[in-house]
Amino acid sequence: MPSTPRPRPHLATGALLGAALFAPGVGALAAAPAFAVDKISHATATSMFSASGITWSSSGGCSDRNVSTCTSFDQLNLATAQGAQTLKSASGCALNITGGTETGHASGTYSHWNGYKLDFGKNTCLTNYVKNTFTYIGLRGDGYPQWQAASGNLYADEGSHWDVTFKTCGGC
Repeated sequence: MPSTPRPRPHLATGALLGAALFAPGVGALAAAPAFAVDKISHATATSMFSASGITWSSSGGCSDRNVSTCTSFDQLNLATAQGAQTLKSASGCALNITGGTETGHASGTYSHWNGYKLDFGKNTCLTNYVKNTFTYIGLRGDGYPQWQAASGNLYADEGSHWDVTFKTCGGC
């Protein structure tokens, strides 16, 4: 006898990430259980970023995920895009994304390619916000200093930019 498929947890019983956010082209997005990883397109991500006043740039002037000089958001995790929006609203800082899901970054589970990371150009406002708001947790394995938010998100100072791992949307 075939087994009955298990229903997805209801939002009221799942681990909530926070309030709903609006993603242009998608509509209202309800909070999802913490274990769900929803992927979004480059177009959806850029609409979300534009709506929040977040800019992005590419050394190659392109968005092809398979070209390392491009800045792509294809296959970005929804929680990562929402995390960037949360960072923008909480910090009040100008944010410019310089690295997304394109090839050429380090691999691993919580990698750029897998949609968990974004690189942000450094500016005084963002650097002060990270260092004064989050907890310094020491050097990363590659020697870069890192700070951790209460949400679990990690901010590594890689010299020319902030490498941010969004494990959650950061309270969106």
